[in-house]
Amino acid sequence: MDYQIPHQEMMFLLKDVFDLQQRFTGIEDFSDFDNELYGAILEEAGKFATGVLHPINQSGDEEACQFDNGQVTTPKGFKEAYQAFVEGGWQSLTASPEFGGQGLPKALHVLVEESFYSTNTSFCLYGSLTAGAYHLLQAHASQELKNVYLPKMISGEWSGSMCLTEAHAGSDLGLLKTKAEPQADDSYKISGSKIFITGGEQDMSENIVHLVLARLPNAPAGPKGISLFLVPKYKLNSDGSLGEQNGVVCGSIEHKMGIKASSTCVMNFDDAEGYLIGGEHQGLRCMFTMMNLERLSIGIQGIGLGEMAYQQADAYANDRLQGRAKDHHGTAPIIKHGDVQRMLNSMQAFNQAGRALGIWLGSYLDIAHHSQVQEKVAEANAMAALLTPIAKAFFTDMGYEVCTTGQQCFGGHGYVKEWGMEQHVRDARIAQIYEGTNGIQALDLIGRKLVANQGAYIDLLLNTIRTDIDNYADSSMKSTLTLKLEEFASLSKAIVEKSDAEIQQLIACDYLHYSALIIYAYLWLKMLDAAQNQESSFVNKKQKLAEFYFKRLLPRSLGLKASIESELI
Repeated sequence: MDYQIPHQEMMFLLKDVFDLQQRFTGIEDFSDFDNELYGAILEEAGKFATGVLHPINQSGDEEACQFDNGQVTTPKGFKEAYQAFVEGGWQSLTASPEFGGQGLPKALHVLVEESFYSTNTSFCLYGSLTAGAYHLLQAHASQELKNVYLPKMISGEWSGSMCLTEAHAGSDLGLLKTKAEPQADDSYKISGSKIFITGGEQDMSENIVHLVLARLPNAPAGPKGISLFLVPKYKLNSDGSLGEQNGVVCGSIEHKMGIKASSTCVMNFDDAEGYLIGGEHQGLRCMFTMMNLERLSIGIQGIGLGEMAYQQADAYANDRLQGRAKDHHGTAPIIKHGDVQRMLNSMQAFNQAGRALGIWLGSYLDIAHHSQVQEKVAEANAMAALLTPIAKAFFTDMGYEVCTTGQQCFGGHGYVKEWGMEQHVRDARIAQIYEGTNGIQALDLIGRKLVANQGAYIDLLLNTIRTDIDNYADSSMKSTLTLKLEEFASLSKAIVEKSDAEIQQLIACDYLHYSALIIYAYLWLKMLDAAQNQESSFVNKKQKLAEFYFKRLLPRSLGLKASIESELI
């Protein structure tokens, strides 16, 4: 079946739930944008996703990327799709107008990206890495490097990659060994090998701009001795045109469980010419600008694949005749069976709340990067720091769960290739691993975002939610959430007071899931409150899904709380 962008749901969130125009009042960079523009962009995104990306998704998975003597060939149709992608302005959506970008909000971009992940996750990854790379350069590169590299990257003529991981180091970047030797002309010679580099080599863009973590001579040991370098695939001539190939070559590509049309490369640097970004030993600080954007993007991968899985499962359940059902004569479609309804409701409830959190987090990133009011910037940075690991981990954990649930709706047909469900499951699995495993996200949440600041970020979150729901009509769900917020505060305080580093590791993943379930409950209440001015059929659907979430999914928090408290005794 064809993908249908959930346009009404998306616009409901932008206009009624979060009211972006009101939320961005006073931000000059967004003053020319309105809901009509947002709606038109989402319509075009849906057309591009359905007409260009979806038709080459399954064939791209079957053909996969091919490697020969340092060169990577993407599957049939990908080069043409990439040209349509950059010509349509999708690569430049959130980039600075100073360098040719459109400067649109991240809160909108998460929805565009969702539609692209829904229809072709492998393809979407190339553009996502480039966007993260140019945002990093925009924040930390010299003006000279910005002027040379940003316009070409924003236009899509050149792409970007993020070169962190080394075979012996994994997630512990402090162990990396790639070296950077200073040269007389202020450039550096970069030597070393990186693995798992998404888009490190491909045949769609003219040049690839690698952002490489390396060590300078006599650098301090560990993470504090890491610097960041821009290393282009092709050197540039004095007039800015492409020159000879740099000392960077793809050694091989990985043969993977999923995302097979995304090139995952081993990149070898041999005296490659590079340029320092952000100062000596500032590599990790700079790289986190890109990593945090990529973590949200990879979270959206979970939402996108979950949405596609839901659409297909819902269509199949309405069409597939099997068994008998109450109030239905003859053989019934399986949508009439309670267990299938449970599965579809679970999928929708997680997808819709996740989408809401993606916009909420995106809007905080927008405020942090574009507001001129320092108090708002400080609050937005704190909320973004707290919500990012939750979004990355929970979106992708639930994305994988939703995809396997959708596969279950198909029964045996979900396990065979022709229906496409098994590809969603394979493509979704990696999102729990890359851009920092979900265990690492949980450790970041509990260690840096809770304990390190004595619960200040959690207090900010809870006060924000309490202030908001004070305006909502009284209901059993509001009462439930109010009690859950007090429980959340008490549990977080106990962790700060009673836990040590070892205990934090034991309870981190449970705490992240617990936190996310309560945030989702708040977002369901927020959506339900905003839906009261919509047509009755829309309100009724929201009411039923909100009730399902509170009755059937939020109770998962009870077991997580008990599990956490068992380690705090």
